[in-house]
Amino acid sequence: MSALEGLGKSLGDAVKRLLRLPIVDEKAIKELVKDLQRILLAADVNVNLVLEISKRVEERSLNEVLPPGISRRDHVIKVLYEEITRFLGDKPAKLTLEPAKTTTIMLVGIQGSGKTTSTVKLARFYQKRGLKIAIICADTFRPGAFEQLKQLADRVNITTFGVKGETNPEKIARQGLEVFRKEDFDVIIVDTAGRHKNEKDLMEEMRRLSDAIKPDEIMLVIDGTIGQQASTQAAAFNQITPIGSIYLTKIDGSAKGGGALSAVAATGSKIKFIGTGEKIEDIEQFVPANFVGRLMGMGDIQALVDRVKEAALNLPKGKTKEILSGRFTLKDMYNQMEAIRKMGPLKKIWSMIPGGYNLPEDMADVAEKRLDSWRFIIQSMCKQEIENPKIIDSSRTRRIARGSGRSEKEVKELLSQYATMKRMLKSMKRQHSKLMRRLPFSA
Repeated sequence: MSALEGLGKSLGDAVKRLLRLPIVDEKAIKELVKDLQRILLAADVNVNLVLEISKRVEERSLNEVLPPGISRRDHVIKVLYEEITRFLGDKPAKLTLEPAKTTTIMLVGIQGSGKTTSTVKLARFYQKRGLKIAIICADTFRPGAFEQLKQLADRVNITTFGVKGETNPEKIARQGLEVFRKEDFDVIIVDTAGRHKNEKDLMEEMRRLSDAIKPDEIMLVIDGTIGQQASTQAAAFNQITPIGSIYLTKIDGSAKGGGALSAVAATGSKIKFIGTGEKIEDIEQFVPANFVGRLMGMGDIQALVDRVKEAALNLPKGKTKEILSGRFTLKDMYNQMEAIRKMGPLKKIWSMIPGGYNLPEDMADVAEKRLDSWRFIIQSMCKQEIENPKIIDSSRTRRIARGSGRSEKEVKELLSQYATMKRMLKSMKRQHSKLMRRLPFSA
């Protein structure tokens, strides 16, 4: 389990405990505040910031006049959601790209921040939105920098530019821009050399290259594993380049991810993107409200919708409602899991759905690894068995196993997963309906 999943589970559990209480009184609110303090401190959030957030949650929960028809329980959850969202930046940074104009983004960062990979991730993010993207490698400091960048970019068919043997990054950047602007690229991303942990060097690089190419935006890549120390870089960056933004990397696998998020947000710098994994696809626009909704178990419908669009997923008309109600065949289950797999890891996709249901780790692993086996097994079944798996007894199991070239154990595992998914979807629907009735606001 990653650090952010752990933070989200803890917050979600705290919300569920509050929802289960028969009465939400002062004692219950104080217990929630203690839970909140413990959770945020464990996520490496600054102590003073933790005290500020918890104090505001407690004061607002106890003292604000309740709106008509709103219970104290609902109001407390709303306050918690609003305060965590507020300290993470409230409104998302805008993705402003002018039509019929080439936008130039320059990426800077210290050594080891994952900038080269982040450059390709960012290019891929815009490419999937139908834009024509190119990358310029202006890193003349690190040996093999252009080769590494090109190798990553070639995987997703993104055009790159570099000049082997050239030691002047400004000259490379200007040449690349001249080439790509003639070819009507929508977005050009300039990757620069990482520097040592010395803000003066980093800022001088930004100033020099910025003067040479005049980018529309300078984006600072910060390693999320450095936690609260991220605020130093963000603050210095924000003073020099007010048009700039922040891209936080590696926040998925470190206990300091929450600390980096909160520390950067506290400086007033706009976090525009977060890296959520090692793959090129693992990048998200940072939308505080949606992010907090997922942490609290309310889901992130917009992120789910975006992933569905990116995967060009077309659910059969009339099937979606049936599937979410637990009414579906074995073939339906296989088809939908295969389609959803195109959108990313099943566990990550499931976390975006409102209701706070966590897909069991073992179920996610089994489903990911065994879809191919399931296809052969289902193809060996007759129509009646696919439509109504309850009729599959031991003799049918043996026949299906022989026909598919799989073991009887694998056939039984498929049937077991089918039954588990039916129960899970029914349970998720009940939890979703219950939670949505309680919440007086949209997550």
